[in-house]
Amino acid sequence: MAEPHVLETRKALERAIQVERLALAEDLAELSEAQWATTSLCERWTVEQVVAHLTAGAGTRMWRWLLSMLAAGFNPDLHNDRRLAKHRGATPEETLRRFRAVVDGPAGPTGHAAAWLGEIVVHSEDIRRPLGLARTPPVATTTAVARFFASRDFTVPSKTATAGLRLEATDGPFTTGSGDLLRGPTLSLVMGMAGRIAACQDLEGEGASVLRSRPRSG
Repeated sequence: MAEPHVLETRKALERAIQVERLALAEDLAELSEAQWATTSLCERWTVEQVVAHLTAGAGTRMWRWLLSMLAAGFNPDLHNDRRLAKHRGATPEETLRRFRAVVDGPAGPTGHAAAWLGEIVVHSEDIRRPLGLARTPPVATTTAVARFFASRDFTVPSKTATAGLRLEATDGPFTTGSGDLLRGPTLSLVMGMAGRIAACQDLEGEGASVLRSRPRSG
């Protein structure tokens, strides 16, 4: 399969982040109050809370991020809950306005642009799937995220989640690992690496049941 345009430079990754943020903002524009309150694939959070979390990631600089982690005793759940509460609006409309304000903002609090691209890709799916919305990012975008997720555990234990599995994309060039086969669209592989078991319905091979049996991340 031909190699798509590869997002290797920080500039290209940051542009992809902006594209995915804008696409999500457009999808959110017509949501009802009930839809904003829908439980996302991050089961602890509603759709609105996930959007506030994304705003927090784009609006928090490195030093503030480190101070927040320190104040939370390096408990990422507590840190994330505090940051999203700060960036959540009084109404869903205000939460969306705050998110729109950071669409063209920094990738994230650290220099790991591919990780923050993964953040918007995964959390957009966390929002869209329960709402019955569909968007498939460009294969170059999902391939960049898949490669990063396969290389290390960072914001999600993605490398650990797929240890001992052979991952093969059906829509792009991404392959990695050895062992039981886990095969499917690159976006679904990304979601699987991020611990979203809902993605397993889009995946095939003996590795799908292995992945489904492993602990989830939210």
